[in-house]
Amino acid sequence: MQHSTTKTAAFHTLGCKLNFAETSTIARQLTGAGYEKVSFDEKAHVYVINTCSVTENADRECKFHVKRAMKANPDGLVVILGCYAQLKPEEISAIEGVDLVLGAKEKFNILSYLDDLQKTENHGLIHSCEIDEADFFIGSYSIGDRTRAFLKVQDGCDYKCTYCTIPLARGISRSDTIENVVKNASEIAGKGIKEIVLTGVNIGDYGKGEFGNKKHEHTFLDLISELDQVEGIERIRISSIEPNLLKDESIDLVSKSKRFVPHFHIPLQSGSDDLLKLMKRRYLTGLYSNRINKIREVMPDSCIGVDVIVGFPGETEEKFLKTYNFLNELPISYLHVFTYSERENTEAVEMHGIVPIPERKKRNKMLRILSEKKKMAFYQTQIGKTLPVLWEHENKDGFMYGFTENYVRVQKPYDGQSVNQIENLKLNKIEADGTVSVVPAFEEFLAKI
Repeated sequence: MQHSTTKTAAFHTLGCKLNFAETSTIARQLTGAGYEKVSFDEKAHVYVINTCSVTENADRECKFHVKRAMKANPDGLVVILGCYAQLKPEEISAIEGVDLVLGAKEKFNILSYLDDLQKTENHGLIHSCEIDEADFFIGSYSIGDRTRAFLKVQDGCDYKCTYCTIPLARGISRSDTIENVVKNASEIAGKGIKEIVLTGVNIGDYGKGEFGNKKHEHTFLDLISELDQVEGIERIRISSIEPNLLKDESIDLVSKSKRFVPHFHIPLQSGSDDLLKLMKRRYLTGLYSNRINKIREVMPDSCIGVDVIVGFPGETEEKFLKTYNFLNELPISYLHVFTYSERENTEAVEMHGIVPIPERKKRNKMLRILSEKKKMAFYQTQIGKTLPVLWEHENKDGFMYGFTENYVRVQKPYDGQSVNQIENLKLNKIEADGTVSVVPAFEEFLAKI
């Protein structure tokens, strides 16, 4: 039961791992100031919604969660922050129920805005900087919600991809210091969390920017070399990294590491070199193939995920099939498929060769089916192998789920003692729900009898 003397705050995050890391950090700011954290559907004094600009339905999703907050407590204060808040502050402030909109620079100062905030009948207050003022770095990490923690090491992006608004929402590329990243990783380890996922907008660009008026002199390789020495963390996973920034030295380090796991997520976006040039990506398909083959050469059992966009302007049937065939022939493990949607203030919105929406949806479906085939084929190669599994909290219909180091999703009957534990188990067979069942490894079995 909620005490009237204690202020309460609820949080909801839309979008990427980076947003989860930042929401968690902002939540710790509020709890440190005396707020009690409650679930989003409970009555709270403050509701904080961290938004995303990548999804096509950013506006609709934001409105939906504002309504949820107002249903839980019509008198609750609603604060919107994140990428969508930076890009469209006026639109968001006009949503009924919104009291405060904070931009990229202001979101980490939320406490100073809450002191005098009142429920409004009209437009919410806006505090939003010009994006070129977002030239500083705030370290963040998520804890408490999952078996793994998301650790922010980099923010912003200097790339000018023609479909993307993230540089407009997050500003220039900048990084945390290695010392601070290592400190945060050690804090996470101290809380008993077994796995860290490194996050950022463009983490392969790590080392750019200034910190405390001191220029960085480090690279992504320097960062992962230092993190590989942090005691107490069992696994470190690299989230999405651009193919042109994933160097042989980094791949080799992961292949020899006891902590970095054999799992990569590498954006492709298109298998047509013509479209990659139109998108202003910084590589062509030849370099991409080279990166995939290098990983496979040194880590044959690694999991490799790929981002791809369908329906970009100029994507003819022939160019789409080039992408499809390129992906089909690559030794990859799964796809994240995005349907292109027009974004204001991007070059692509002015381009010719618009692909009809039904055609975009058809191509998306084709690639999602290909992704499922790739995933099942990858899982099949792992059946019979003994691999370490980190079990998660979820209890669904009496089963619990976890991931191997190389990102095979496995299941077994729920056992509370296994939560957040790593067990060596033999992968048994692919089940109807697409997960893999496990049995005790022979050595473990012998040890128990």
